[in-house]
Amino acid sequence: MNPIPDWLRNYRASWLAGDAVAGLIVTVMLIPQSLAYALLAGLPAEVGLYASLLPIVAYALLGSSMTLAVGPVAVASLMTASALQPLAAAGSVQYVQLAVLLSLLSGVMLLAFGLLRLGFLAHFLSHPVISGFITGSAVLIAVGQLKHLLGVKVQGENVFQTLSSLAHALPQTKPAVLALGGFSVLFLWFARKYLAKLLVRTGLTAKAADMAAKLAPMLVVIVSTAIVSLWGLDRSQGVPVVGTVPQGLPALGLPAWDLSSVQALWLPALLISLVGFVESVSVAQSLALKRQQRIEPNRELLGLGAANLASAMSGGFPVTGGFARSVVNFAAGANTPLAGVISAALMALVVAFFTGWFHALPQAVLAATIIVAVTGLIDWDTLREAWHYDKADALSLIATALGVMALGVEAGILLGVALSLGTLVWRSSHPHMAVVGRVPGTEHFRNVDRHQVVTEPGLVAVRVDESLYFANASVLQDRIEALVHANPAARHVLLVCSAVNQIDTTALGVLGDLERSLRERGIRFLLAEVKGPVMDRLQDTDFGRRMQGQVFLSTHEAFADVAQRQQVG
Repeated sequence: MNPIPDWLRNYRASWLAGDAVAGLIVTVMLIPQSLAYALLAGLPAEVGLYASLLPIVAYALLGSSMTLAVGPVAVASLMTASALQPLAAAGSVQYVQLAVLLSLLSGVMLLAFGLLRLGFLAHFLSHPVISGFITGSAVLIAVGQLKHLLGVKVQGENVFQTLSSLAHALPQTKPAVLALGGFSVLFLWFARKYLAKLLVRTGLTAKAADMAAKLAPMLVVIVSTAIVSLWGLDRSQGVPVVGTVPQGLPALGLPAWDLSSVQALWLPALLISLVGFVESVSVAQSLALKRQQRIEPNRELLGLGAANLASAMSGGFPVTGGFARSVVNFAAGANTPLAGVISAALMALVVAFFTGWFHALPQAVLAATIIVAVTGLIDWDTLREAWHYDKADALSLIATALGVMALGVEAGILLGVALSLGTLVWRSSHPHMAVVGRVPGTEHFRNVDRHQVVTEPGLVAVRVDESLYFANASVLQDRIEALVHANPAARHVLLVCSAVNQIDTTALGVLGDLERSLRERGIRFLLAEVKGPVMDRLQDTDFGRRMQGQVFLSTHEAFADVAQRQQVG
């Protein structure tokens, strides 16, 4: 692999302006998000800033997307907190070390998956499960941030316990905190819904107005920080603030680790890796399609793996591609990952010289930023579509979301995956099977229950629309036996295998038993439209040898053979 990425070797001077503007705009957006997502993960504010430096550069060197913005995101931050809170006190030195180790493990896993070319893992989690997981996580995050909006302390391991605790803590609400947080939520919600339209009416272009609306969180941060600083609300009204953020770039090095920590974190690291990868690829692909570009899943694994390793080496926590920042990066005119590199350089200047400005930043404002951001992740559209199209998928989505809210992120996504796989197994174990007949005057064969077709007397022709394996072979046998029992005149049974891509050992045994049973009753068992790879495997089996002369290239030939035999008979 060439150490210099293609986009850099073929870089054009005309791309620089778009990359520079996008890098600047994303930096302004990234500053409050980095601080907010560190708060969400239970980490000191500076850790969020550290995770927004080297990971961006590492992804630019290995990733395949031209516009994906990598860094801290809400769901990965929540999963980090969920993994670490049982192991150490939030914000403690041990907690930070474990967060860095979690990033290291995630990076190693993603790199290993990339080297093994396991990009197909992007399809391992179904869309309803991912949608349910993100929806449940969004609700869990939003409810968890309400304590910062109210300035109260609450306890709870899930959404329902947290809401109950909040109800009891309402009398302790701090008015100044609620005013700052409540105003921030309202303004950010207004900005997301209406500010762009309002700015267009003032004469701004639609693109400029949309960019300005996206930068509303930074405006809220500046104004609220100034208010708290000028009026001393952190001292007089007890408004919790970010506090001292160490100035200077992070020291580089690998985190300390031990076997017990790795054993405790490998599963959360795996889940963070999978969810982050699927989320990143979906965002990257949707943006790439708009410019007729291609995303390579295996390179995405390498890029995200390198980003997480870089985060671990610079004292950060797990990162992945962010939806909102990527959309802004794309819309702002980013042409290549150089936009991300410019953003990282600007963030480095902030970390090196300007962290003192964050001292009076209210935690309630960061919480408001998180709440407004994650409520946009609640996916009602997918739920409505799934409910009308496939209720099993809709139920998987709902169960995953409720699982996350009630049981936590790890248990929730494992529940969703189990339900998704269970649904897949159930469907394939109950395959659609149709009795078929000839469409008059043609060589086409269709379901007798759906079309006006002609059947052959003495022939039961069944098409099975699924590969045959241990879970559905007996179902097929039972269906054929029932059809034969209902048609005492049957002397031929034809199995149309046009949809059968594989026959496993169990199904092979069932087909052999079925053939013997039918033969003993004077009934021929026939096969038609068996695919080449399936036939290749059958030829070397006892069943395949017994079926010599009873396997037909097409259903038409099988019908013609039966008709001829019956005429002779």
